[in-house]
Amino acid sequence: MLISTANLAKELQNQNLVLIDARSYKEYSQGHIPGAVNLDLFAYHWFDTTPQGMQIFNEQTKKLLSFVGVTMSKKIVFYDDVSGMLAARGVWLLMYFSHQNVFMLDGGIKKWQADGLTLETKTNGFFPTTFDGNPNLQILADYEHVLQNIGKSILIDARSKEEFNGDVIRGARRGHIPRAINVDFSANISEDGTIKNEKQLEELYKIPKDAQIITYCQGAYRAANSFLALKKLGFEKIRVYLGSWGEWSNRTELPVE
Repeated sequence: MLISTANLAKELQNQNLVLIDARSYKEYSQGHIPGAVNLDLFAYHWFDTTPQGMQIFNEQTKKLLSFVGVTMSKKIVFYDDVSGMLAARGVWLLMYFSHQNVFMLDGGIKKWQADGLTLETKTNGFFPTTFDGNPNLQILADYEHVLQNIGKSILIDARSKEEFNGDVIRGARRGHIPRAINVDFSANISEDGTIKNEKQLEELYKIPKDAQIITYCQGAYRAANSFLALKKLGFEKIRVYLGSWGEWSNRTELPVE
């Protein structure tokens, strides 16, 4: 799920590549990797994981991915500033729709520039397609799944310590989902912007390899980054709680600590 700057540089002329800059348009317009199109993924939160909410999410996401030119046969690469939460969200989204050929640029544009590779400023147009992937429910958690698996799955809260403890409030209530453990997603990332190596990640996630894991944060962006870090470590039973704290804290019938 990770592609190096050197390997991406070799593929820029590949007609089968869709390269997606997941940052804001302002950042994109100031300089991006040649050939990249812009899709600001941070503008697309989703806080309704009821069955009806998920049906709408699936339909809207497919339209969005179709618009930027994604198909099941294309190779898709997402990037942002570093190996961050926006690119990770893009990779998880396509994995959720059962896409088999999707990557995050390891190190993002920071590493790309550090390696002396070129940027461009012209806006690249989209080549819309029809994307129709099938949801892989094995990597998704809705709020009911989370509720039923408190104490059964390991809940990893990828937010900051202050959000986890309730010192910073970003919802109707403060705190975290009961029995969750806090591993700030930023700890996944090295100083050069790449995802840490396996030995470093193992220091963060001292969890049995066969454990069932659910990651969450505020809006399932940081949680997607932790999903990829855990995948790199070889964990297989991982779900991302799409609604995350943005949904959980505002459903006041749900328990919090």
